[in-house]
Amino acid sequence: MAGSAVALALLLAGVATVASARDDTADGKQPGEAPAAVQVPGPDSADAGFARDMAVHHQQAVEMSFIVRDRTQDEEVRRFAYDIANTQANQRGMLLGWLDLWELPKVAAGQEPMAWMTTHGGHGTHGDHGTDDMDDMEGMDGMGNAGGSDGAFTAHDGALMPGMATRTELDRLRKANGKQAEILFLQLMTDHHKGGVAMARGCAGLCTVKAEKRLAQGMVEAQRSEMDAMAKMLAARGAKPRS
Repeated sequence: MAGSAVALALLLAGVATVASARDDTADGKQPGEAPAAVQVPGPDSADAGFARDMAVHHQQAVEMSFIVRDRTQDEEVRRFAYDIANTQANQRGMLLGWLDLWELPKVAAGQEPMAWMTTHGGHGTHGDHGTDDMDDMEGMDGMGNAGGSDGAFTAHDGALMPGMATRTELDRLRKANGKQAEILFLQLMTDHHKGGVAMARGCAGLCTVKAEKRLAQGMVEAQRSEMDAMAKMLAARGAKPRS
């Protein structure tokens, strides 16, 4: 189950990369025809905001995955964690690569985390994604995240994006061993995926760059599959995802 979920994630990431490279032959263009100008989003766009924020979000998933590999000898969890690290490190590279291609900064000075969701219609002004996405994130109190009174995301104890683990939770993971580490990792990563899915759904509805929208939709599908796998792994250890 875990291997299938990760294979799907890698496949979707690869599809997004190939699709991006083939944009010059899409929409009726023939091979050899001059490609259209590269679509460059603005520094405050949803495209740029998602790329920056999801790169940070993915980096923590990679960190947690390598932490648990050192805290347990369970091969199932170790393989699953390694696959997540590989997948998300690859996707993080794509996101940062796009920012380089667009000649946009990887860190937006003075911009709050998740500002792109609220600035660009996170309350449902762009199709069916917005309202559900903000509801998902505002409902993540208790996971180290809090929704502000205006719907904006408020960072807490190092948790800069929805679903991210706090510094306190990461310290607990570093100190845990064996089954305790496995359960905590699977619970934290489930929360992490829930936040990631909400963010990716937001980009699928708000971003304008086709390749990025495709990657975001691929993240939604792959991480939902991985959440199902983690629920089964938790159940096998007599535990369940956090409410």
